Amino acid sequence: MGENPGLFFEDIQLGHEMESPRHVVTREDILAFAKLSRDETPLHVDDSFAAQTPFGGIIAHGLLGLALIEGLKSRLGLFDRSSVASLSWDRVQFRKPIYPGDEVHVRWSFIRAQDQPGLGRGLVVEQTALINQNGVVVTAAQHTLVVRRRDAEA
Repeated sequence: MGENPGLFFEDIQLGHEMESPRHVVTREDILAFAKLSRDETPLHVDDSFAAQTPFGGIIAHGLLGLALIEGLKSRLGLFDRSSVASLSWDRVQFRKPIYPGDEVHVRWSFIRAQDQPGLGRGLVVEQTALINQNGVVVTAAQHTLVVRRRDAEA
């Protein structure tokens, strides 16, 4: 099996849409994120409390959804050899709750690219959406990253 060559700045095609593998969000995922982030708000960790809310039970943190966007995209290894830095997450929208048992995946496309040839890299903006098993976008955001040019690969 050959090495994944990944994507470099020269490979970016504006409008090209991609999808990640799927992941079932578990109660354990939510509790682990609460512990790691130190955000143990009852809505995310206390079944009795959360049952009394309009959500009817615990839900994932919005930031867990955002983290899943990046994590699920990374499963494809597209930027393993070319990523320089993540610069920003903008226009983040937590549109719908993520419940334990939801199966989510990411759909994204490149919406802007700005070459910086003298620096051997470029800026790329992705439009991302975390989508549940019903086709509903639960989290959306724009992500700006710095990607190395192939001719600058070390």
